[in-house]
Formats: sequence, structure tokens, C-alpha cells
Amino acid sequence: MTESTTGPTPRRPDHDIDPLFLARRSPRHFTGEAVPEAELMRMIEAARWAPSSYNSQPWRFLYALRDDANWATFLGLLVPANQKWAQDTGALLFLVSNSRMKVGDELKPSWSHSLDAGAASLAFQLQAVRQGWHAHGMGGFDHARAPEALNLPEHHRIEAAYAVGRMVAWDDLTEEQRTRETPNGRRPIGDFTHAGPFPKAG
Repeated sequence: MTESTTGPTPRRPDHDIDPLFLARRSPRHFTGEAVPEAELMRMIEAARWAPSSYNSQPWRFLYALRDDANWATFLGLLVPANQKWAQDTGALLFLVSNSRMKVGDELKPSWSHSLDAGAASLAFQLQAVRQGWHAHGMGGFDHARAPEALNLPEHHRIEAAYAVGRMVAWDDLTEEQRTRETPNGRRPIGDFTHAGPFPKAG
């Protein structure tokens, strides 16, 4: 992809990392192109290999492909502001984690189910970028209605919703849209990294 399709890349890491991490972002302007199921499965396959406590693999992906039997339900679970742009994506997903894991023959609470699902989430999103798509994660969905609509089993938690699609080329965006689509930055690494314990207050 060139700058004419992806836009400027103002992100500059403080340390040398793979450019894929800088290419991952969450656009809001998509072409409406459908995501083939085989393409989506490649993204989920990457998530399959994420690390997890006791290899419990607590993540569960629920998906709807554009205009299939579940599309309207999944889109309708998003808050209106997200529905507005997500309707132009090619797939919608809900990432769910299981808060119980099997240790030996016992079913025990999992301390790290959300962390493990987060690892799967990043693998999923980075693979999407590798394939020329983008995944936009959302906490903006109907938290009260979604569990029943998705037939959520006991001890399961919805972590986030995702919209996957082909990003509109930079040259095809209006000036106003470009303002929103410019990749954002990050806090300096020193803001959240400490050698040893947290510094003492005062």
C-alpha cells in the first residue's frame, strides 16, 4: 500500500519495532466491500495461536458477514454512532471470553481470561492489516441487550465488538474525513514503564 491509499504516517516509535504495529489503526471510513469468509478465517487463525494461561484459549469469536442472516442483528447491537460507519464494513464480530478454564479435571476461575482474549484480539487485528484489511474495535455496543441476543453461555463475557473492512483510500477522502483518519499517536513509553515498583507518591 502506498501513501496515496493509506495516507500520511506520522507515527514514529521511540524504539525500533516492526512497522506492522504502526500500520494497525482504527479507521471509520470503509468501502463497503464484503470480507470473504476465507479471509476472515485467516485472521481468526492468527488469533488461534495467541498465548493463554494453561493453554485454555478462552476467546470465542462470533461473526456476521456483510448482509448475511446475522448482519442486521450484529449491526443493531452497536450504539448508533458506531452503526453509522460500521454499516460500510464487510464483517462484524463480537469477541467473548470464557471466565472458567479446565485445570486437570477441574473447572476453575480464570484470572487471565480477559488478558488472553486481548492477546487474541491483537493477533487478529495485525493479521487483518497483513491481508490488506483493517479491524476497528469497539466498546460501544448495547451491553445490556447483547448477551441475550448473542445467546451468551454462563461465565462468558463480551470483551469487545469489531468491524472489519477495506479502508477508503486516502485520496478519496474529503478534507474533513482526513482529519479524523489521520493516525493518532501514543503516550511516551516513560509514562507507563518503570524499573522496579511504582514510584512512591509525593
